Amino acid sequence: MNTFLSRVLPLLLLGVVLAIVGTAVAWSVLASAKLPDGPVDLVWDKAACAACGMHVGEPPFAAQLTTTDGRTHAFDDPGCLFLWVAEHSPAVHSAYFHDHRADRWIAADRVAFVPAEKTPMGFGIAAVDVGTPGAMSHDQARAKCLERLHGSGDGR
Repeated sequence: MNTFLSRVLPLLLLGVVLAIVGTAVAWSVLASAKLPDGPVDLVWDKAACAACGMHVGEPPFAAQLTTTDGRTHAFDDPGCLFLWVAEHSPAVHSAYFHDHRADRWIAADRVAFVPAEKTPMGFGIAAVDVGTPGAMSHDQARAKCLERLHGSGDGR
């Protein structure tokens, strides 16, 4: 019995302590892995566009998309976001477009687009609030950009 107490019991206690610590660490990791509730901060001129690889350096045309696995993808032009989604069919948690006229993000369900003469990748659209006079809807803007992908237009 003395051998049991001196050899086996410490190993059992160590196993219990390791199990408790492991459970606590796993719980804290899972609890902190929540998806973002809004747009994430992008580091201008450091983040690369997920579609074309260019630096995201012009905030008035930036966009971002977070997938349900928690990854956020940056885009230098709204058209790049539309093309990337069409090509990859990701499970989307949220998408935001940077307001062309103000330093803020607009959620995809509240965005519209106006023509813009010069954009980073030449798609010719810029994000504004729904209801802006002369703006096209999210679906119209996406269709305009996808014309470029399917070769039935130059996207401008």
